[in-house]
Amino acid sequence: MDSEQLRMHAPHSTPRGNFCRFDGRVLSRPFDEDEPSPLTKFVHDSFRGLVLNERFSCVAGRAAVRQNAYRFGLYAQLGSPSSSADLACDLARFASDPGLSNEPLRAFAASFVDPVPRDELHFEQLMWATLQQLNDIDKRPWAMDCHSDPADPHFAFSFGGTGFFLVGLHARSSRLARRFAWSTLVFNPHEQFERLRREDRYSRFREVIRARDVELQGTVNPMLQDFGERSEARQYSGRPVSEDWQCPFRARGHHVKERE
Repeated sequence: MDSEQLRMHAPHSTPRGNFCRFDGRVLSRPFDEDEPSPLTKFVHDSFRGLVLNERFSCVAGRAAVRQNAYRFGLYAQLGSPSSSADLACDLARFASDPGLSNEPLRAFAASFVDPVPRDELHFEQLMWATLQQLNDIDKRPWAMDCHSDPADPHFAFSFGGTGFFLVGLHARSSRLARRFAWSTLVFNPHEQFERLRREDRYSRFREVIRARDVELQGTVNPMLQDFGERSEARQYSGRPVSEDWQCPFRARGHHVKERE
């Protein structure tokens, strides 16, 4: 991408984000009067096309997108502090969005123009750098029902007091359902999965996802675990990791929360 294109998509000196909402017909920016850029629209439409494909394995994600119960943002660079500052602005908006308060399944999808990762490890490094930058910005306590130690079986990433399960998509993913031209982090509020468990619906979602994964790729994603069995940090990037893998993320300051 040349310097002029980067200027068009780079964050402003004061973070204001690129928070977009789709109403079933039009993609808009509800927090200002600007129209989403052509590239933002293009990447958004491509994301919808992937998730709404009938063979896409994550049925919860498909449900959220089908109901327009998601928000979208496009940012300049994964792993860049300035892009993370814009993303932080938009995640705060997402958490307080009144239009999503009654939606059973919802998500925020953050896509990045650059870079195209060299391989799965490179994407993982950029993803965790972004999550570390978000944590450094965050002023709210860690989500109440999640632990901040990424080695803890009850870990979940937290921002703005909300726990999230992340799904990483990128061009170099070995998992076909996670392969997407633009590196993307999908932030799924943890509370909705806990509600599915309380309603005894979670196991059905899980089995459908695994069956679709096998149908598409021939194997179940080896990193899939249930919350509380092993740290979900191992799953975020989609890269198969070894038994001795150590997460590079460390919660800072008042975010540190020991297991009860």
